[in-house]
Amino acid sequence: MNKPFLKLGVPKGSLEESTISLFERAGWKIRKHTRNYFPDINDEDITASLCRAQEISGYVRDGVLDVGLTGMDWILEMGDQDKVVKVSDLVYSKTSNRPCRWVLAVAGDSPYQSAEDLRGKRIATELEGVTRAYFDRKGVDVDVYYSWGATEAKVVEGLADGIVEVTETGTTIRAHGLRIIDEVLVTNTVLIANKDAWNDPVRRRKIEQIDLLLKGALRAEALVCLKMNAPASALDAILDLLPSLNSPTVSPLRDSQWLSVETVVSTDVVRDLIPRLREAGAEGIIEYALNKVI
Repeated sequence: MNKPFLKLGVPKGSLEESTISLFERAGWKIRKHTRNYFPDINDEDITASLCRAQEISGYVRDGVLDVGLTGMDWILEMGDQDKVVKVSDLVYSKTSNRPCRWVLAVAGDSPYQSAEDLRGKRIATELEGVTRAYFDRKGVDVDVYYSWGATEAKVVEGLADGIVEVTETGTTIRAHGLRIIDEVLVTNTVLIANKDAWNDPVRRRKIEQIDLLLKGALRAEALVCLKMNAPASALDAILDLLPSLNSPTVSPLRDSQWLSVETVVSTDVVRDLIPRLREAGAEGIIEYALNKVI
């Protein structure tokens, strides 16, 4: 058995389950244990550790980990953007495949309409460094203090005049009676590597493999494969309806009057596409999910 040579950091917390699911679709099964932070992974070259997303950047920077997934927000917060290698953006979050936003929010009935209106006020956030830099750029002096959780409630309870909090849709913020008045930072999950690991050909090859397959699994989430039988006489009309990554695959069948057509399409269009294909003469239409698209 080979000795593992790559130390992987998996974010614990809100990104944990979505990250483990993504790795599984990419080909790596990560199995957690109840009482420790070192899950099994079905790759003898890799050891995995569950770490808070806020810590992964520092661990990768210092070589405790060779590679890890964390938010770009925490890399900026730690000042590590030039101290680690950003291998790629992997845009996914707890519930969706889109970036998250750190926003400035205030009470819905407050008079504040902009960052400038909060001059001299108290701002609660987990993202202290980025928040201070945001207000400094605007030339607004505020009192930024660290929130240990339940940040939205700080305004409701009168402990802060505004908050800087992360959101995907803004639903939770609105549910607390708050109003977003500005966007502080757009962030997404990134794959980062330690500089020494990236410069080592063996570890870099493994990191690039992980990157390739994770991106392939993410890309596949937005695509499905359609397969159908098409009358030869209706082929052109059917092909005109089909978007494709490159060009649809057309294969002859035993009956020369029919052809097999296969293509990859976006999940956004398939609902409306299938009835139109049926009207054009396609039969035996099959839709199936994809694990990876490279």
